[in-house]
Amino acid sequence: MATELGSTTEKLSQLGINGDWAASIPNLQKNLGILSPDQIELAKILLEMGQSHLFEHWPEPGVDDEDKKGFFDQVARLNASYPRGLAAYIQNARRLLADSKAGKNPFDGFTPSVPSGEVLTFGDDNFVKFEETGVREARRAAFILVAGGLGERLGYNGIKVALPSESTTGTCFLHYYIESILVLQEASCQLTEGQSQAEIPLVIMTSDDTHSRTLELLESNAYFGMKPTQVKLLKQEKVACLDDNNARLAADPKNKYRIQTKPHGHGDVHSLLFSSGLLNEWHDAGLKWVLFFQDTNGLLFKAIPAALGVSSIKQYHVNSLAVPRKAKEAIGGITKLTHTDGRTMVINVEYNQLDPLLRATGYADGDVNCETGYSPFPGNINQLILELDPYIKELTKTGGAIEEFVNPKYKDSSKTSFKSSTRLECMMQDYPKTLPPSARVGFTVMDTWLAYAPVKNNPEDAAKIPKGNPYHSATSGETAIYRANSLILRKAGVQINDPVLQVLNGQEVEVWPRIAWKPKWALTFSDVKSKVGGSCTISQRSTLVLNGRNVFIEDLSLDGALIVNSVGDAEVKVGGSIHNKGWVLEQVDYKDASVPEEIRTRGFRINKVEQEELNYIEPGKFSFKP
Repeated sequence: MATELGSTTEKLSQLGINGDWAASIPNLQKNLGILSPDQIELAKILLEMGQSHLFEHWPEPGVDDEDKKGFFDQVARLNASYPRGLAAYIQNARRLLADSKAGKNPFDGFTPSVPSGEVLTFGDDNFVKFEETGVREARRAAFILVAGGLGERLGYNGIKVALPSESTTGTCFLHYYIESILVLQEASCQLTEGQSQAEIPLVIMTSDDTHSRTLELLESNAYFGMKPTQVKLLKQEKVACLDDNNARLAADPKNKYRIQTKPHGHGDVHSLLFSSGLLNEWHDAGLKWVLFFQDTNGLLFKAIPAALGVSSIKQYHVNSLAVPRKAKEAIGGITKLTHTDGRTMVINVEYNQLDPLLRATGYADGDVNCETGYSPFPGNINQLILELDPYIKELTKTGGAIEEFVNPKYKDSSKTSFKSSTRLECMMQDYPKTLPPSARVGFTVMDTWLAYAPVKNNPEDAAKIPKGNPYHSATSGETAIYRANSLILRKAGVQINDPVLQVLNGQEVEVWPRIAWKPKWALTFSDVKSKVGGSCTISQRSTLVLNGRNVFIEDLSLDGALIVNSVGDAEVKVGGSIHNKGWVLEQVDYKDASVPEEIRTRGFRINKVEQEELNYIEPGKFSFKP
């Protein structure tokens, strides 16, 4: 026993901790002999930060020793995963909790104004120019998919990226994203002949909830055609929960040897990229752009080439992809903020903060539409394009830390206690808050129908949304893909019948022809125009699936279902009049547990009654005209 006490005293003296300190926490003092020097160092940090309550229940050495060591394993992870460590987290929490209690306005001293950016009109010469530039630049880009969430909020128990983006082909979101990146990669390299063959990196930010299932989805599908070495998974750790205004760390109610944790938010993607070393690797490989995108937006890659072109031509350090926003719509507005001290920043301001901010700074009517019928502040959709070198420079300064916020739920107006534990959070799109005034921060606005149809609400919640507002459900996300493809073909000269309104899962949506194509058929509007000719018509009840690089539609009259599959070296011309019973959209009840979740969430299934299916598995030139 004397030897054990001696070794404990020696460990403490090495750390500059005296006996008085040890005596003040007897339960910890008794257990120091079972801890390593690193664990004692972590204990010292916790005590210095006022967290002695975490050790009050600790029994004598020999009881639960492995659990005690496990506690410090968790503390070590929390300390390592937060920029500048756990002490910095607690200090930041105390400052933000004090501000929250005092009701401090984060925008005090700032005046909002409309920032400068590019507003694109789909299909015009300007749009086509930006698209071509974006395709050319894509070989120097890295893509970052933020995919830390499960589909529980959608009524789906799997990972969100495994959900079908649409039911006609059944292509899941991750498959669609990877196929799009691979097509961009090939097209970009073709436009820059003589340059070395590039492989566009894809990073997926996962969480404890999604990591293993994301890896399994990739491995069981041969990475959807991408080289495994192109894909990196970075797992986000959670952060400690806080029990009170003094940032007292919350013990896990189910395990007294664990600190309760919750997600920190997708802003962690910046610190993960910085600590991974990937940014410097990309710099050394000659990359110039980093694109961030969300996990369930089936329209995004229709907008990415043009947005990347804007970044290149306008030389933006930060480019936020945005959509027109109705005043007071529940979507953040991209805003320029100018402080009385001269500081400026271009950032997303949440919709519930924008109206009071405008009213408080001389805009008597607050958040209102301008002569265009939309708010002058474009709607942020959390898709960012950053120029790599300024990004590395900024993260070197900040360590990847993003300005945080805290949102405690108080028991009463005294704001002295919480209903449940809270934690600090951060958002990916708040990255520009720390940038210098010289940073070139802009935005690119595209039509909502082209760029934004996220899938994030379950059927019950979506059905409660007032008519005319976006549902953001699996139902609306899928029908938006058909609408976008129909409108793109219309712009290319195809006569597409008008949609019908239908109520699916309690949501009134436009049902257009079920038109779907693989990215290899067309990624840009120029691709579409080059593959459509003559006089083509498609009825509202029709289904059209194009799965082949060199499939050309000419003088086609379609009333029914047409599926065209072809290998890359097959050139196929399809035309004439095709009429059959087609594929029928049948309603299902989202409460019907006998129906698979991924079908229930959208409120319909596709009954493949009859179709014309064309399969070309050999190289050559082919023509089909019934």
